[in-house]
Amino acid sequence: MHSVPTIETERLLLRPYRRDDFAAYTALFADEEVTRYIGGIPYSREQSWTRFLRQVGMWHYFGFGFFAIQEKATAAFIGEAGFHDAHRIITPSLEGTMEMGWALSPRAHGKGLATEAVTAALAWADRRFPALKKTCVIDIGNQASIRVAAKHGFLEFWRTTYHGNHVILFERHLKFAA
Repeated sequence: MHSVPTIETERLLLRPYRRDDFAAYTALFADEEVTRYIGGIPYSREQSWTRFLRQVGMWHYFGFGFFAIQEKATAAFIGEAGFHDAHRIITPSLEGTMEMGWALSPRAHGKGLATEAVTAALAWADRRFPALKKTCVIDIGNQASIRVAAKHGFLEFWRTTYHGNHVILFERHLKFAA
């Protein structure tokens, strides 16, 4: 069993999920602004629970996963960032990579918090798994996330559709790490 580290940044804690995060997690993924580029449909409570358990369980099998993002100033859960191997049915396949993702509450948007969280998570991943390629899938309309990815050396390598949405596949090799 792998333990989930806690990473502290200037304004955030990236930490293991706790069961008491679930209400805020459900609210996050029920928000139309959050899910606009993550499938386009708000999640039901049941769908959020399945996603929540997936994020927690990924650590057990891979030694990596998603972190809960807690704002230090308020102690509030404001989102998630991290890695998974989602076994997506997508061409080209991303299996065997550390696929990165992030989602933050709309109240946290525009403050550089996604950049701060992604920077910290990637630094950890680059130290812990230097040989694994880091990838991400971003909806073509999600310009904010595309900018965050670009800041961290993710380069577009493919465009495709996934579940009917036009997406861009990005990859980042350690030589691009900051």
